[in-house]
Amino acid sequence: MTALGTSSTVAVVGTGTMGQGIAQVALVAGHRVLLYDTAPGRAGQAAEAIGRRLDRLVEKGRIPADERDAARRRLSPATALAELADAALVIEAILEQLPAKQELFAALEDIVAADCLLATNTSSLSVTAVAGRLRRPGRCVGLHFFNPAPLLPLVEVISGFATDEAAATTAYDTAAAWGKRPVRCADTPGFIVNRVARPFYAEALRVYEERVADPATIDAVLRDGTGFKMGPFELTDLIGQDVNEAVTHSVWKAFFQDPKFTPSLAQRRLVESGLHGRKAGRGWFDYSEGARRPEPRTAEPCPAPESVGLHAKLPGPAVVLRELIEEAGIKVTRDRTPGESEGFLRLPGGACLALTNGYPATSHAYGKYIRFDLSLDYRAATRIALAASAAVSEDDLAEAVGLFQALGKQVSVVEDVPGMIVARTIAMIIDFAVDAAARGIATPEDIDTAMRLGVNYPGGPMEWAERLGAQWVWDLLDSMHHHDAGGRYAPSWALRRRADLDELVL
Repeated sequence: MTALGTSSTVAVVGTGTMGQGIAQVALVAGHRVLLYDTAPGRAGQAAEAIGRRLDRLVEKGRIPADERDAARRRLSPATALAELADAALVIEAILEQLPAKQELFAALEDIVAADCLLATNTSSLSVTAVAGRLRRPGRCVGLHFFNPAPLLPLVEVISGFATDEAAATTAYDTAAAWGKRPVRCADTPGFIVNRVARPFYAEALRVYEERVADPATIDAVLRDGTGFKMGPFELTDLIGQDVNEAVTHSVWKAFFQDPKFTPSLAQRRLVESGLHGRKAGRGWFDYSEGARRPEPRTAEPCPAPESVGLHAKLPGPAVVLRELIEEAGIKVTRDRTPGESEGFLRLPGGACLALTNGYPATSHAYGKYIRFDLSLDYRAATRIALAASAAVSEDDLAEAVGLFQALGKQVSVVEDVPGMIVARTIAMIIDFAVDAAARGIATPEDIDTAMRLGVNYPGGPMEWAERLGAQWVWDLLDSMHHHDAGGRYAPSWALRRRADLDELVL
């Protein structure tokens, strides 16, 4: 089977924001589209709303007026489910309630033709379970669009346990014909994006609960230091705290309360308070008229040291810091500290400045230690987080701050915890991605595509694993697991195998 031809009718059940968006995508692609909603009059209102959006596309020069007029003629509201009988594809976009989806598809099975494809746009429910009451569950597939559907290119094509390969292929090819970028995925909690992305939110919330930094600072460190378009707190405010927490709970429960997916009590309290984010006027931040966004914690200007010592080679992505320091006119000398295998910078006052490795600065045998956080690109980063051990003086810390400021970076000094902010987040995302690939959830290429297009990541986690080195990621998570043995940071065996294979290749 290949993509459905434009002579095939597409039906969309559920006419909320997502349903309207999916209908618009199919309509613009050339299909006749039927809209159905159980609420009387809702389908007609949705058709009018889609028509207005088509008008705006014409105004912006995106489509010609004659295409809009033809699309309007192909769009029809349905007043009864039976009117969907000639549909070749039915996509449901109703409430995220399993019984409701099961009942809908069971009713449709008595109406549509035997070769009609039934697709669910669920973001968190099991496609296998949605199809569970069908006589022919092989025709049911997941087609998970991302909001807004007309703009975002990614579509996750999910095969349930009983989904026929031909049905999944038709769904994939049809999404591609509609101008989307589909990725294939096995039926797993959260699919690709909502599974692999959980640490982006979860670790930020954990860092906040550990009182490492405030939300504005955590957002700034991840955004300015790594290249994410939005920080986790501002992003969950945009998504809706209630929506984000519901997905987190769904994935956590589906994984039998695996500690890696544990929800946040801080977010629960926010939701209980009705502070759901932008739509409520307040979430982590205040969105009322005239409200000012809190500024991230940023160190005051400090003088740069004239020289620093370099002990061994800085690990992984931090190796470029030597170039940046020399380009800033700061002399780099050789540090000959005996018995130290870790690469670090020696500041004039004697403190060691080293990339975080999963242990807090204070745990190091040598007292005067300052850890700096991970960046995926230290040259492009505009902010770096620092954490100091208890033995570090204000003068020592000022030297570290001044060094990074001389490199053109803003500096946020945060509390000393294992993995800091960026490193633990990136390492967990990588571990989730490597584990998903090893379990056959999706190919490494589809995982990277999904994370770049679905949540606008500055790169793919499988690509990050290559750049950072699986051994470095394993070591950091293993060190964190040493400090928090509850299982949250226990690195997967898939990551261990990848690290071992990397060593064999080298």
